[in-house]
Amino acid sequence: MSGYLTVAVAYLLVHAGVSVGQTAALVALSYVPHTWKFLWAPIADTTLTRKRWYVIAAIVSAGGLAAIGAIPATPAGLALLSVVVVTANVGVTFLGMSVESLMAYCTPPEFKGRAGGWFQAGNLGGVGIGGGAGLWLAQNLPAPWMAGAIVGACCLLCALALFFVAEPVAVHRFDGIGRSLVEVGKDLWSVARARVGLLALILCFLPIGSGAASNLWSAVADDWRASANAVALVNGVLGGVVSVIGCLAGGWICDRMNRKGAYALYGVLQGVCAVAMALAPRTEATYIAYILAYAFVTGLTYAGFSAFVLEAMGTGAAATKYNVFASLSNMPIYAVTRLDGWAHTRWGPGGMLYCDATASLVGLLLFAGVLAALPKPKKEIAAAG
Repeated sequence: MSGYLTVAVAYLLVHAGVSVGQTAALVALSYVPHTWKFLWAPIADTTLTRKRWYVIAAIVSAGGLAAIGAIPATPAGLALLSVVVVTANVGVTFLGMSVESLMAYCTPPEFKGRAGGWFQAGNLGGVGIGGGAGLWLAQNLPAPWMAGAIVGACCLLCALALFFVAEPVAVHRFDGIGRSLVEVGKDLWSVARARVGLLALILCFLPIGSGAASNLWSAVADDWRASANAVALVNGVLGGVVSVIGCLAGGWICDRMNRKGAYALYGVLQGVCAVAMALAPRTEATYIAYILAYAFVTGLTYAGFSAFVLEAMGTGAAATKYNVFASLSNMPIYAVTRLDGWAHTRWGPGGMLYCDATASLVGLLLFAGVLAALPKPKKEIAAAG
């Protein structure tokens, strides 16, 4: 959904005479449901089954994609397009909730890292691959609506995977919606009180491996004298594929070492990548190489975040708990993106990259301080003794 909107639809709108500002406003509008989705996540935890929510959400999402493709990408169609974009993205939030809940219940503890890696592979990879495929279809098919219909149909086919997944028992549900909601609140509070849950909540606010610079690669391409084709390549399908590889590798590593340590390591790698890009010559070749390297490391960090959160939240009201973490994690991404943009205006591309790396370093130092300050669980003390 995000890739089709930001790559394909945005391109078509701008070339139909819609201003960049109006297009940006439409894209920003699509993020509103994902910022506030924790408010309605308890609905997914207390009603219907996870599989039913998935099917309902998949139909809404696929229909939304088809409708977005059918609405004329013109200034006259912008108002209707805005309504459909918001509605479709509400559907996407429920799609994510059902998947997150199934992951929490159906994934053995030793596979939490790989589950997080595959989850983020769909998240990051879908933006580049889905967006690039959608734009190619829109430019090569005889009618504009066909691209949205094909992309929507492909997404709907993902529901076939439900035949291979068992529906877990909802232990937090009781007779009456009121009592079920109370149990969801208790479950969320129990996670926040636990050491690992508190660490995960703190992690959401820290700018470790946020990948914020990737939001500005297209805007700063001229600093590296990168062509339009190069920008489209590394920020589209190729960047998406590299992100997928990074996500899968990051999840695999998280299952073979301490997940907190893995996430910290990924944050260091992202800072090193940003500094190396700042020191490298400003050429198109370095632009391509380092953006792909940054995309790979961002895949590592996103997989590490999901693995740590899945480990911390347990089962219970899984959709609510995961979406609290996910919503909060958008805050440092937004903040560092704004900070990187300010640094570029003040100090140029090098300053932007140094600022991005510094944000990760500060986040790592704060997280290390929190780890040192919080009392260790008894089993860790016993192991150290």
